[in-house]
Amino acid sequence: MPIDNEVYNRLGDGWWDERNPLNVLHGSFTAGRFAYFRQVLARLDRDLEGSAVLDIGCGGGFLAEEFARLGNRVIGIDPSPVSIRAARRHAESAGLEIAYAVAVGEHLPVRDSAVDFAYCCDVLEHVSDLDAVISETARVLEQDGLYFFDTVNRTTASKLLAIKVMQEWRPTRMIDTDLHVWDLFITPHELTQVLRRHGLHVDEITGLAPRANKLRLLRDFARVRRGRLTFGELSRRMDAGQVKRLGLSYMGYATKT
Repeated sequence: MPIDNEVYNRLGDGWWDERNPLNVLHGSFTAGRFAYFRQVLARLDRDLEGSAVLDIGCGGGFLAEEFARLGNRVIGIDPSPVSIRAARRHAESAGLEIAYAVAVGEHLPVRDSAVDFAYCCDVLEHVSDLDAVISETARVLEQDGLYFFDTVNRTTASKLLAIKVMQEWRPTRMIDTDLHVWDLFITPHELTQVLRRHGLHVDEITGLAPRANKLRLLRDFARVRRGRLTFGELSRRMDAGQVKRLGLSYMGYATKT
């Protein structure tokens, strides 16, 4: 079955609604990713305030709002007009100025060397032309600019959790559609090779995964399926964040050299 990227138009109005399946990407996932990105920036002594930041595949704007609150000039792009509408609406209600646009990663509406930082989270495993997305990202980054990423590794562990438990098994699956296709998952070696080809040097890769007890997590998936737990609460219970193992998902950063 092909990946169903149209789900972001069908459900995109409800990114910030904890009863919406897309909200599982918020909660501990937003917190875990953002904590790692800030840790890296602090370690490198990179000043955030006033920086031009590009969110590639922003969805409902979870991470875009986090960067905007730090005083950055954030641009968020996404191919889903419904998601962009939801992101704009939520940012306005929060009093945040974020420049949102409907666009794809293969053709970024940004001039050359225009952004200090770019990031692409939970997106690379959905694109049809990974090489083009990375090429465009490298183009818009300034010299020594940072590129943050996370994606799903193509392993037995990711097939079990992301495909079998979360997508195929009726008692535990989150939504009745194909959010992911295992063949589109990307190994760290594959991603490193693509990044290097476009002048992006990988400085670090670390694991990203739920840190909750696996049996409790399985029960929580079943509770969500039965309507006894919201997707937002499931995300918080998953306690997603930095781990040592790369077997499920991984995140990291690269520098434009």
